[in-house]
Amino acid sequence: MIFSTKYEEIIEKIDLVDPIKYAATRNFLNGAITHLSPYISRGVISTRQILEALQAKGYSFQSIEKFVQELAWRDYWQQVWVFHQSGINEDLKNHQAHACKIGLPEAIFNHQTGIDAIDSGIKDLYQTGYLHNHLRMYIASLACNIAQCHWKIPAQWMYYHLLDADWASNALSWQWICGANSHKLYYANQENINKYTHTNQKNTYLDIAYEEFPTLGIPAELNNVSLPELTTPLPFTPIPHLEPHLPTMVYNFYNIDPNWRSDIQGNRILLLEPSVFKNYPVSKKILDFCVALAQDNIPNIKIWVAEFSDLQQKASGSIYYKEHPLNRYKGIEDSRTWMTAVKGNFPSFFAYWKKCKKELF
Repeated sequence: MIFSTKYEEIIEKIDLVDPIKYAATRNFLNGAITHLSPYISRGVISTRQILEALQAKGYSFQSIEKFVQELAWRDYWQQVWVFHQSGINEDLKNHQAHACKIGLPEAIFNHQTGIDAIDSGIKDLYQTGYLHNHLRMYIASLACNIAQCHWKIPAQWMYYHLLDADWASNALSWQWICGANSHKLYYANQENINKYTHTNQKNTYLDIAYEEFPTLGIPAELNNVSLPELTTPLPFTPIPHLEPHLPTMVYNFYNIDPNWRSDIQGNRILLLEPSVFKNYPVSKKILDFCVALAQDNIPNIKIWVAEFSDLQQKASGSIYYKEHPLNRYKGIEDSRTWMTAVKGNFPSFFAYWKKCKKELF
């Protein structure tokens, strides 16, 4: 699977979305998945932009509610991040039950879990940076609820390899699977996996009834755990020349919006801060994708591996940036393009969604 970095082709992907078919088939590996998440996560397009494109085609809200709800999940996770900040890096609501190991099962890292659909999905993740949402859930359940590993390191490993790396969506979804951000554990048995991945595997350690999971024990295949080495290979970049009479627009890993302030002349910098990637590392494939999105779509953008304080010392004009929980910038902050005006802390997604629906109807 190849993900284009050309804005025109990304917009064409929005036009191809079939929200009705998506709602009916999204849980299947071959379902009508949009493959837009890498562009949403990198801030190239927004959830509102997708919604408006569907509305322009004449879809009623009722007919596409399930699809819009999935878009809302992305904004909801971001709202949780905005409110809790670095608090999402730890167990958010409950201590993870039964977590007796720290690390990632080697069988997951080496795609040798013995569950064919999962092993194939991990190989694809390494090769393409893409992983179907159901496979993400299966892997998280395997790592946390079967192998009894704490969620954080496995979540960091998955984030490291995802083109749509979004720490809020990733970390909080893992916590939802393992009960740290929910009230129950998520399990998937072999029958469920076979159904949604179109496999027919039998006689695995997951080929059991759901009531057997609490007493399953850790299968031998998942016993060995290690700490994966996750570091971002940041390139050397020269100090860019900044026109002193022009403002500076700061782009980053979460904001590569080619339409943002495109109507004004200014210095445009894709700032890759070592401190951010130290705490939230991504692979070379993911970093290269980020850089390509910027270079292909934002004229005259310059790449700089440096901290914001370095940029602040060099820029003499105004500094503009888009809001994000990881930003520690100073200057003029522009709001992100949320799907709705609903903001704040909510006890659950459905409490958030209830308010969103009132605005969307």
